[in-house]
Amino acid sequence: MEAIEYYTYEDYVNWEGKWELIEGQPVAMAPAPVIRHQALAGLIVTQLVLSTQECERCLVLAEEDWKIDDVTVLKPDVVLVCDEPSETHITRRPEIVVEILSPSSARRDERCKFQIYESEKVPYYLLVYPDDLKAKLYRLVEGCYDKVGDFFRERYDFEGLTCDAAIDFERVFGRFRKKRG
Repeated sequence: MEAIEYYTYEDYVNWEGKWELIEGQPVAMAPAPVIRHQALAGLIVTQLVLSTQECERCLVLAEEDWKIDDVTVLKPDVVLVCDEPSETHITRRPEIVVEILSPSSARRDERCKFQIYESEKVPYYLLVYPDDLKAKLYRLVEGCYDKVGDFFRERYDFEGLTCDAAIDFERVFGRFRKKRG
């Protein structure tokens, strides 16, 4: 019988390349995302930064390590985190987590990470579907995610966060919709 190896944050910080660590198991991240993925991430970061610019307690970060515990480290595409004391990685639960799906990450983002973010009580989880130019937003209600809705062109103002935050999905998806004709 072969032993299953488990890794910790101490191991993780020494690895080369992009990885996540989920319950002690290493998960290699896909090669560099396609241009649309990166552009959508940038546009979401812009929307969140603009809407939170009056708040000095919150930061919008992209592809930053979130050390949940010693055996789980995730690298969400975008987060809104408030009152973060660390200079090296995220240590507090983000208020918003955004994952932009790709064919190689969809299952993990929709199931595994969904469950982790829900159990960590992240107030909002946003899944972005680049090919459909759509976002699915979930809000934590009584410990479980409840789907707020699908967003294509609407604006959403997040409620109950440390700082006011909003995303105008027309500004996020609009330029890609125009290219489709």
